[in-house]
Amino acid sequence: MIYFDSSYLIKCYLAEPGHQQVRQLAQQQPAVACSMLGKTECRAAVHRHLREGKLSAPQAQLVHQVMDQDDAAKLWTWLPLTDALIADANAEFKKLPPTVFLRSADALHLVSARSQGLKEIYSNDRHLLAAAAQFGLIGKNVI
Repeated sequence: MIYFDSSYLIKCYLAEPGHQQVRQLAQQQPAVACSMLGKTECRAAVHRHLREGKLSAPQAQLVHQVMDQDDAAKLWTWLPLTDALIADANAEFKKLPPTVFLRSADALHLVSARSQGLKEIYSNDRHLLAAAAQFGLIGKNVI
């Protein structure tokens, strides 16, 4: 199993830069995991594309339908957001050096990946990738 943050998952649905490499990587894996947070972040990304005029309303609706079908088929392994994970992310912020830029959602992705015993996390978010080592993870980007 490998871990994709939402910046990678959305590339499995939209033709964003790097989508071909990300889709190929996903297809080569037995399972792709993401925090449950990623499910909402991907829906928000579809809405952003709609708002920015990159998708029409019918296109956005179709993407949402495909996402719903993939969820029903259990294509992705959605990891629950638990009180323990949130506490873990909160504790990490107390230890982070002041030079590390880390958003709360990225911290949740990092602790979610680590909680599964994974050693790597896939993303094209430069801040998440830079902070990965602070969580004992290797940040990878195939794009």
